[in-house]
Amino acid sequence: MTARAPAQTATKPSRIHVEWVGGHRFDAGRPNGPAARIDGDGETGQSPPETLLSALATCVSYDVIDILAKQRTPIESLEIDVVGERVDTIPHRYKYITLNFRIAGKGIEKDQALRAIELSATKYCSVRDSLRSDIQVAWTVELRGES
Repeated sequence: MTARAPAQTATKPSRIHVEWVGGHRFDAGRPNGPAARIDGDGETGQSPPETLLSALATCVSYDVIDILAKQRTPIESLEIDVVGERVDTIPHRYKYITLNFRIAGKGIEKDQALRAIELSATKYCSVRDSLRSDIQVAWTVELRGES
């Protein structure tokens, strides 16, 4: 019997601790770190499917902020409205997600912002890459303020 070296991984595994707090409510977060309330009924926190939309929007935004900053056009403000359309069958998974970006920043051009979003959504965002490939993700961008 020979010993095998552990597989090399580029990143550490993600660890999340989830605690049931009653009803359909859960607090989820890194062990000993901040937690977010996730509520299956959507009363005291986002529902699990809404949390997925939030994860996608913030993951894409993370890269967009960095890409535009590297292009010397830093973002001054960023908002995203996310619309997720679900199938009628069970499970009610998402079939189509639209990310509607509103970005402000001096010198940012619409084509530049769209390209940054496209790069993130198709190449860099690990959340998008973890979703089913048949879930369509689209985006729009509206520039605000000086450009």
